[in-house]
Amino acid sequence: MGNKKETPDVNASSTADIAFLLLVFFLISSTMTSDFGLGRMLPPIAPPDQTDAPIIKERNVFTVQLNYKNQLLVRGEWMENVSQLKQKAKEFIENRYNDPNMPEKVDTEVPIFGTVPVSKGIISLQNDRGSQYQAYLEVQNELQAAYNELRDELAKRKFGKNFEDCEEEEQNAIKKIYPQRISEAEPKNYKK
Repeated sequence: MGNKKETPDVNASSTADIAFLLLVFFLISSTMTSDFGLGRMLPPIAPPDQTDAPIIKERNVFTVQLNYKNQLLVRGEWMENVSQLKQKAKEFIENRYNDPNMPEKVDTEVPIFGTVPVSKGIISLQNDRGSQYQAYLEVQNELQAAYNELRDELAKRKFGKNFEDCEEEEQNAIKKIYPQRISEAEPKNYKK
């Protein structure tokens, strides 16, 4: 009947192989950051003969509570704005004037610095199950910033440079003077 031209078929047998190779190429050549979350060091395991928790004086605890309305209660007082938390935490950790309502200090031998008074203060963070994750992270960031600023200020006074620019030995000494002690309690339901 008529001259019907047939179009040749395209050989697609290797298409899946090419797609797989492209996928492998992009997986290998791209970078994936997986360091999400909060960096915290777990406390050391208690000795087997220790059955009771250590007794901590009330003056040595900086209690921060975040309720379901994302309101902060810091050491028994309401805090209007989370941005005030960093300064309050710095004052507590440093206890510059040895205030009897602030944490005790114990003389500690620290490499490079010699014998220096180190705070026994602990920050206790408790949050409500209904608090927003963003509010929780803001509180965590302010507490971390308090430690970072104190360490940075000490590094500038002692070594004339930022904490991050210090050598490892210098950083370790500064961390002994301002050890990061943040305790997180299991979330509860606060109805305040």
